[in-house]
Amino acid sequence: MRTRTRVLATLLAGATTLALATPAEAGPRFADDPATLVDTSIGNNGDGTTFPGATTPFGMVQLSPDTQLKKYASYDYAQDTTLGFSHTHLSGVGCQTMGNFRFMPTTGAVTSSDPAKYGAKFSHADETRQPGFYGVKLANGIGAELTATQRTGQHRYTFPSGATSENVLIEVGESNGYTYAGDVHVVGDDTVEGWLQGGNFCWETQKERYKVFFSAKFDRKFTAFGTWTDDKLAPNQRDAGLGSRRTGAWLTFDTAKNQVGASVGLSYTSIDGARLNRAAEQPKSFDKARTAAHDTWRDELNRMRVAGGTTADQRTYYSALYRSLLHPSVGSDVDGSYRGFDDAVHRSRDTYYQMFSLWDTYRSQNQLVALLHPDKAADMTKSVLKIYQDGGWVPRWALAGGETNVMSGDPVTPWVVDNYRRGLLDDRTARQLFDALWRNANELPADQSIFRGRDGNPTYVKNGWIGYQDLPGYTYGDTRQAGSATLEYALADCALSTMAAGLGYGDKAATLRARCGNFAHLWDTSVDSHGFTGFPRTKAADGTGVGDPDPAQSVGFHEGTPWQYQWLAQQDTAKLFALMGGPAQAEKRLDTFFDMPLLLTDPAKAAKDSWVHGAYDYHNNFAFNPNNEPDLHAPWMYSWTGAPWKTSAVLRAARTLFTDTPYGMPGNDDLGTISSWLVFGMTGVFEAQPGSGTYLLSSPMFEKVEIRPAGGRRIEIEAPGASAAKLQYPKAVQVGHRGYDRSWISHGDLLRAGKIEFRLSDTPTAWGTKAAPPAM
Repeated sequence: MRTRTRVLATLLAGATTLALATPAEAGPRFADDPATLVDTSIGNNGDGTTFPGATTPFGMVQLSPDTQLKKYASYDYAQDTTLGFSHTHLSGVGCQTMGNFRFMPTTGAVTSSDPAKYGAKFSHADETRQPGFYGVKLANGIGAELTATQRTGQHRYTFPSGATSENVLIEVGESNGYTYAGDVHVVGDDTVEGWLQGGNFCWETQKERYKVFFSAKFDRKFTAFGTWTDDKLAPNQRDAGLGSRRTGAWLTFDTAKNQVGASVGLSYTSIDGARLNRAAEQPKSFDKARTAAHDTWRDELNRMRVAGGTTADQRTYYSALYRSLLHPSVGSDVDGSYRGFDDAVHRSRDTYYQMFSLWDTYRSQNQLVALLHPDKAADMTKSVLKIYQDGGWVPRWALAGGETNVMSGDPVTPWVVDNYRRGLLDDRTARQLFDALWRNANELPADQSIFRGRDGNPTYVKNGWIGYQDLPGYTYGDTRQAGSATLEYALADCALSTMAAGLGYGDKAATLRARCGNFAHLWDTSVDSHGFTGFPRTKAADGTGVGDPDPAQSVGFHEGTPWQYQWLAQQDTAKLFALMGGPAQAEKRLDTFFDMPLLLTDPAKAAKDSWVHGAYDYHNNFAFNPNNEPDLHAPWMYSWTGAPWKTSAVLRAARTLFTDTPYGMPGNDDLGTISSWLVFGMTGVFEAQPGSGTYLLSSPMFEKVEIRPAGGRRIEIEAPGASAAKLQYPKAVQVGHRGYDRSWISHGDLLRAGKIEFRLSDTPTAWGTKAAPPAM
């Protein structure tokens, strides 16, 4: 309790210092406006699956163009036809979803509801992509401009002179994801409203559903209108419902003016909520909304600004930081109303957030949000508690008001514990969350509940590992991924043991602490691979090994292999390395994993030729996979082998995989996870043990980094001569006014540091080797 109080006091104490301290800059300068360095097209392809459109930090609305439907990314940079501009998107997901309420301007007679027929060609040369703004001049002469507030999308369409009619088509039923219900209503002569029910994200249990509503008010009265259901157009009809595919409305405006604007409010509670949000956030003009969105992003990007490096370095960095701050998304209306996991509308005093890709974000993005926005991170954590209170269980992958049950393990636990360890939760909230997590760690939801929970618990709690079952059906998610899920459970239980201890629950802490080393139950000493003996292997409930023993081929590891998952025991590296034959042997494994001999001579070649490539090339490989989450922490494992300098080498190699182009992301961003990982890697701090609140240090890739936590004290990181273009290693580090020879720093000490100075070397050093970072 005292620790959390001290951290909170630290967060608040520096507010005046942040406002008044403006030291004269020396050396490389910070960008005057880092928003100008962001390119929202990075990752707009089949691997990155990001979107280029307009949004605000953590906004409910992501107003962006769609070039295809029923694909992971509804905007593919390789395509040249726009189908319209929809209001909801998730950044970097690996399944089709969202893309709700698609607007499309057209000219001439409205003759089809099929977007393949009314879509328009465009060229990337005619696009403008900026944080908070997207614009495009379509080949048919129509100009489309989009911006956003937190809960509204703002449209401005400029039609070519001489157009016979000016139309806006609004598709309500057909989205990028699955749609199960919905309807549209033309209200009066300037408003259209409607709703839809979507869901079935990633086809896991196929049970989750969400509802979303909109209210669109135009700045001009329309002269004609109609609706459609599927392919049937109904002129002068005001109402339509979803058929087998589509439903929507069209509006026609006279040609006396060539510009039409619309303000679109969204809500997950009701059409009334959408109207309320639209009215409350209505900007004075489109241009003022665009300016406000830009200024908000400029301020956000200045929370963790950098100086030095090349323009490409800064564009890559700031674009990654931008993507890191898109989700979780605001889910509550301006009056605090939100739709809970019981499908009922509730009221919250705190902002309610949704879209929790926890299997991904618990590894990096959560830590970045907690560092920069402790207030928002606290509200996000309280939102998880509300999911439990409303729905009965904690989530794993929550899409709006539905639990998708996607992925495996227990990611919500280290995600929550990290924010607890940072002192962000009041005592009552912390205890309520602990009770929810304890229940999740030991019990099961009822069969066919909307939550599947830790369905591997029956064998895990009894034996210490999840017994593998290759069975179809609702209740067998983690048992199909029994190898990796066992490792995830062990990490989660270890993290939860620290929360139990902090809350004074000694017996529960002991029970959970005894599970920290459960990863060892999977260790098979009979397995050999690439000169190393012993690897984790999936087991049946009776303890027998399952599947091919080759750790590059094994079954039961979610989106990875035992070679990649062997490092997911970072909560107790002493025990892990003992299984490997000691730290020296563990280091040799890491060297093989990263192809260290080649990496030290040609980092880019090692990353390009030796590591895993392709966003979905998870299996049949013994090398590092920088495209996906399971081994993202592996570069920092060198801190426990006595060679932290090698972490810096690996991160320099990884940097070469990220570019400032639309194809500049090696894998799905998964709601900012990969981007946050890159941000931490380029600035020299990263939490390799989720749930620990402890950062590991590496060589920054910029000469200056400045972190400005909301409500907290400014943290300066300086590394004269730092460059991402060459291998560099920490030679000496100073925190505040004292030398610092540890390769780690606690979150609280980072907040109090004031200044961290790195002296870098072009050759390996012994810095940080006197002691290993602590176990969790």
